[in-house]
Order: sequence, then structure tokens, then C-alpha cells
Amino acid sequence: MIKFDNVAVHYGSNKSETTALNGISFEIKEGEFVTIIGKSGCGKTTLLNVLGGITAPNEGHFYFQGKDVANFNDKELSKYRNEKISFIVQHFALIQNFDIMTNICLPLKYRRNKNIPKKSYIREVMEKLGIADYEYDYPYPLSGGEKQRVAICRSIISDTDIILADEPTGALDEENSKNIVNLLMELHNSGKTIIMVTHDLELAKLGNHRLEIRDGKIINEEFSSK
Repeated sequence: MIKFDNVAVHYGSNKSETTALNGISFEIKEGEFVTIIGKSGCGKTTLLNVLGGITAPNEGHFYFQGKDVANFNDKELSKYRNEKISFIVQHFALIQNFDIMTNICLPLKYRRNKNIPKKSYIREVMEKLGIADYEYDYPYPLSGGEKQRVAICRSIISDTDIILADEPTGALDEENSKNIVNLLMELHNSGKTIIMVTHDLELAKLGNHRLEIRDGKIINEEFSSK
């Protein structure tokens, strides 16, 4: 489904150039639960941004279903970003002057097909995440954990093939972290491909495909049968 072939990403130029990813190669099969670990600044978020079609490699190739994403035209890239992947990001990416339901449904506005979930399903997911009472509220009074659950709900109802999660439990307490992990496992068991960055070594063990990154390089790759 996904293939990185000697991918490198550099920021800056000349003496100030920084290498975020340094010639990494790996493959991800459809339906895998991939966990990515490594210290801050090692390249994990850059890797997710390449997978999300946000950052283009300076060197190497990123293939999705056998096609080089660098060759996608604007329409193909927009469709990939909107229909194939969804993000759960650390900073929540909520729009402050939209209510919670509008924030959750925002990615669906740009879809031209009829694969739009019913409001009853959206409310069911909100209930599971403990945010059903905030449907008409705005983001600013919500706690960091509540905003994170809104972002996770948005990703779940988008029903994309791939979910990219950047520290999805980082702002949550133990109980809500467990709920999020259970939801991610449910999505994985239903056939979704989950790619999750985490600092939590116990959480990383949930993956059946694990990558460890240091200084922009993969230093360890493991697979399990779970």
C-alpha cells in the first residue's frame, strides 16, 4: 500500500541545512497497525507529513498503491489528502469560530461523493469519546484533552483508508487514553491502516509493525503476528 524508497527531507540551505529524514526505506501493507517511536526531533512528524502529502521528499520516492505521489496532479493530491488519509495531530487543528459538530464534519464538506456518514453515527462516535454534550459549543473553553477527542472524532468519521496519529493520547488522562486506544484498535480490526507516532513504549507495543527512528534514520524495524 505504501512504500518509501530512500526518502530524504532537508530543511534550510547551505550551512544551515537540517536533515529531517535521511534516506529511509520501508513498506506498509494495507491493514497494518504501525507504531513509530524515537526522541523529539528525530524525524517522526516529518515522516507523517510526507505520508500525508504535506511535505514532498527532496530525494527518493514515496509510493501509494504503486504510484509515485510526487507525480500526482493537484486534483489527485487533494483527493488523496481528503479521501485516503486523516490526521490526528498534537495541536488539534480546530477552527475556533466553528462549533464542535462543524469542526468534526469539516473534511466531509470537500467530498463530492455520497459516502458521507449520518449524523446519528457521528453522534454515536461523539458519545463514545465523551464529547456528545459539546456539539454546539466552541473549542476555546474546552480542555486540551477534550479538544484532542474532537480531533480524534473528526478523523474517525472521515472513514479514510489510513489514519495518521501524532501522539494521539498525549493530552489525555489515563481513562480517556484507554478509550482512544480501544477505538484505534477497533478501527485497526475493521481493516483500517493505522500509523501512530508515540513516545509511550507500552503503547508502541500495540503495533504489529514497529519502526524506531534516530537522527532521521530507521535504526530498528520489527513485526509481530498480532
